[in-house]
Amino acid sequence: MSYDPNIVGFACQWCTYAGADLAGNLRATYPPSIKLIKVPCSGRVEPEYVMEAFAKGADGVMIGGCHFGDCHYKTGNHKTSQRMTILSKMLEDMGFDSKRFRVEWISGAEGYRFAEVIEEFTKELQELGPSPLKGGNGHGR
Repeated sequence: MSYDPNIVGFACQWCTYAGADLAGNLRATYPPSIKLIKVPCSGRVEPEYVMEAFAKGADGVMIGGCHFGDCHYKTGNHKTSQRMTILSKMLEDMGFDSKRFRVEWISGAEGYRFAEVIEEFTKELQELGPSPLKGGNGHGR
């Protein structure tokens, strides 16, 4: 039985969020499973935000930022990469499947790529099933 996963996405306003906006303008289709939170830069996403999203029942969390060399704030995406690599290892140590957490570099010109990433992430989460933090019913807390 398939279910609709709940994905929380933190999206850099300059790149990934703009890519999501372009996906809409291009009428690119993707599942409505992601709830985007626009942030000034992916480097502003604290690991605690990711943990909070999982604690509140997210099946998956994605952070989207600019490609390296394109960050509006120069090195914000490098900060993201370093911190989220560590967080990913911590999540695995806590028993989370690493497929539930993604960091993607999507520019504002990559609307179709944004749609493809969300489609792929949704399918991966459907295969994994509901988050282990949701209990038995798959509907969150």
